[in-house]
Amino acid sequence: MTSFSAIRLPKEILFGKGQRAALPAVAGRLGRRALVCTDERLAASSDFERMLDGLRAAGLAVHVHGRVLPDVPRDSAAGCAEEARGFAPDLVIGVGGGSCLDMAKCAALLLTHGGRLPDYYGEFEVPGPVLPVVAVPTTAGTGSEATPVAVISDPDRMLKVGISSPHLIPAAAICDPDLTLSCPPALTAVAGADALTHAIEAFTAGRRPPSAELAQQHVFIGKSALTDHFALLAIRLLGRSLERAWRDGADEDARAEVMMAALAAGCAFGTAGTAAAHAIQYPVGALTHTPHGLGVATALPYVMRFNRAAALAEMAEIAVALGVDGGRTSRAALADAAIDEVTRLLHAIGITPTLAGLGLPADRLDWTAEQAVGIERLIKNNPRPIGLADMRCLVDAAYRGDLDAAASAPVLE
Repeated sequence: MTSFSAIRLPKEILFGKGQRAALPAVAGRLGRRALVCTDERLAASSDFERMLDGLRAAGLAVHVHGRVLPDVPRDSAAGCAEEARGFAPDLVIGVGGGSCLDMAKCAALLLTHGGRLPDYYGEFEVPGPVLPVVAVPTTAGTGSEATPVAVISDPDRMLKVGISSPHLIPAAAICDPDLTLSCPPALTAVAGADALTHAIEAFTAGRRPPSAELAQQHVFIGKSALTDHFALLAIRLLGRSLERAWRDGADEDARAEVMMAALAAGCAFGTAGTAAAHAIQYPVGALTHTPHGLGVATALPYVMRFNRAAALAEMAEIAVALGVDGGRTSRAALADAAIDEVTRLLHAIGITPTLAGLGLPADRLDWTAEQAVGIERLIKNNPRPIGLADMRCLVDAAYRGDLDAAASAPVLE
């Protein structure tokens, strides 16, 4: 514990069964002309139509962009903003999974400041506030409803890219777990595993020397007491409810706890950041076209094993949060129990256990390692220093399914 801590959150977070009914009142306080971003499946749903009816009944004018695509292709975001410009919205509502929420952030950015999305890639490139965004997630995983980042796919780049700015944090998040009841088991697993990875990487992120400049120069600043609070809450909830929600999608209590966990994990990593598991997923996802949450979760146990010695105290706390401390007293034994339980849980919900299983070609392991270690905003958060030789060993271990090999990576290149 240090005297320095930081966290950035939406101005308003509403969580609970039926809270989607609050959307008209929340939106009405922020504007009168709403651009609503969603995907084709949700746009045709009765739940979505009822949301629109509520907005209109409250006197809001609504323009629907119902063609959000996975991973938000760069030009689709520009098209959404251009399509809505004549409507002149004064707020943007995202309804759906992480891509729908990220599209809402991108549209709000372009409608406010103009230009092209590449103008804003990186950290702190957004010059000022954007149109207020209301985020209504229908999956429990990305945490985008609480974070300062929008991730898009750029056809001119091999890897997905992020726009990171506190100005992109939604003004309000409305999290109604009933909206996740229709998620099939595979989506529940991948989304929940994404949230677990967010929470564990935020909790084990490096702690940086405190200064008045730290949070002004970096969007993601490493762990602190406030982010730890949210990360541990997420880990605890997922440990007891993710497998239940996956096995029985009608279990409302489990659904609520998994959605609360995804939100809490977003609150944590939105300031603390994520680390090596996310760095590995970026090139792996680009090569295999597998879901983001699946890729980070596949890498997670190997990254935990690699980081074990550098984050022994944190991993011991993770074991307690997961409820697998079992009378153990030594940090080493608790850390091993945490890694074992995360590995077991991910296997139980059907997460692919190796990078080979994701379809990563054997002849692209070195390229994957080179790309991953070059993502500095993620690598700088890793609790254990990680050079190219380390990353090559880590990627190889995750490819072959050898947890012990992940631990034996050289300390530095």
